[in-house]
Amino acid sequence: MKYVIGVDLGTSAVKLLLVNQKGKVVQEVSKEYPLMQEKAGYSEQNPEDWVEQTIAGLSELAESFSGDLSDIEGISFSGQMHGLVLLDEQKDVIRPAILWNDTRTTAECQEITERVGKDTLLQIPKNIALEGFTLPKILWVRKHEPENYAKAKLFLLPKDYLRFRLTGQLHMDYSDAAGTLLLDIEKRSWSKEICEALDIDPDLCPSLISSHEAVGNINEEIVKKTGLPEEISVFAGGADNACGAVGAGILEEGKTMASIGTSGVVLSYEGAGDKSFEGKVHYFNHAAPDAYYTMGVTLAAGHSLSWFKDTFAEKIEFDDLLNKANNVAIGANGLLFTPYIVGERTPHVDASIRGSFIGVDSSHETKHFTRAVIEGITFSLNESVEIFRENGKVIDNVIAIGGGAKSDMWLQIQADVFNATVIKPNSEQGPGMGAAMLAAYGSGWFESLQECASVFLEDAKTVEPIPENVEKYKELFTLYQSVYASTNQINKKLMNYRNNDEK
Repeated sequence: MKYVIGVDLGTSAVKLLLVNQKGKVVQEVSKEYPLMQEKAGYSEQNPEDWVEQTIAGLSELAESFSGDLSDIEGISFSGQMHGLVLLDEQKDVIRPAILWNDTRTTAECQEITERVGKDTLLQIPKNIALEGFTLPKILWVRKHEPENYAKAKLFLLPKDYLRFRLTGQLHMDYSDAAGTLLLDIEKRSWSKEICEALDIDPDLCPSLISSHEAVGNINEEIVKKTGLPEEISVFAGGADNACGAVGAGILEEGKTMASIGTSGVVLSYEGAGDKSFEGKVHYFNHAAPDAYYTMGVTLAAGHSLSWFKDTFAEKIEFDDLLNKANNVAIGANGLLFTPYIVGERTPHVDASIRGSFIGVDSSHETKHFTRAVIEGITFSLNESVEIFRENGKVIDNVIAIGGGAKSDMWLQIQADVFNATVIKPNSEQGPGMGAAMLAAYGSGWFESLQECASVFLEDAKTVEPIPENVEKYKELFTLYQSVYASTNQINKKLMNYRNNDEK
């Protein structure tokens, strides 16, 4: 039996999957690392933490593997999108990585829109300038840390830096490059027009490569530290959402996925890069060859639930929290939650909006708040579903992965809110499985990713919407949508009271 390793470099941890030729996860390892949030809106990590924890994870996989290590043929990657890693002439990291959920770059987004033009942005990178993307981060460093910018010779995204440290090879795949705002999505090349408009040296951009392509082998240092054989092929990998789509089988027209991790995503397959969604949702290159996908994003999906638990229900086990919420009726006893705790992406594109509990009274208990948080996250995802439907896409079936697929209650809530059949695949690994599939395809096990999916993936559970629940959630969704308009100005004014030292 042959094996591949899928490495999913997330925001809170790196997860490693050892997968055999039948698509079975033989072993799984997770290694956490810290998030640095110096100020409100700031989010950074030390890239060295990614490397150290990945090496530790690979070592653990190798040590506990009962077979012949030479049977592990390939490694590929999924990675958190948009994060800026700047390298100097010696290829050393200049400053901590600025992550996807960092929202300090509102002024830079305005500058990009003014200097490049919204029409050009929608024509070339197919997306409007948003705080999460990489390009605004580059401009922020140039403006606020000119000494660091002067040292910069190359930028990478998180998983590309990790892969560089394992192989010594510098590349970026198209699916991750699409999230920088510097890639010409259709031409699959860096945009000279955007670089010129913003006075950015094109040489700052790395070489581009397809997600399933091999970049080389692990280097001698990694062989010594992990015990893995040097013959293992290393493949480029892709952006976490693109890999999540591969790992959920979103590989043909009509396929849609809802993924709930730290952030939340509704993603739909696109066979061409020439459509227009007017910037209402993201439009990116797929990790699958010659394909694309559209995507709506909830910045704080699972993060909203973990924040709530850590802040208000720290002593309650997570399963207990969900079980008690399962006994709460739809609408959480008249309580609504908006998951804007780090700003929002789709559909509002607002870095200053903040979350709300609406309708709080003294009868509400922890279980009601938990239910409201889960429903609010799902309402936010439904905003993206509705945009797709308004643009002519038929969404009758949604494949659910991530944290929202691990709870039967949450699967039913998704089916009822989306008014669609929700399918949970046998693998809930999403991005990590997608990375493993890219390695399997790259290793020549299959003729296509679709063939790989037919072997690796199968449906484990199907949940149908309950008509009376659908009607109740339609009413609640309308109320949910009204909260943003009622609170956005209040939140903008409240930002004046942020970033002050506590007294």
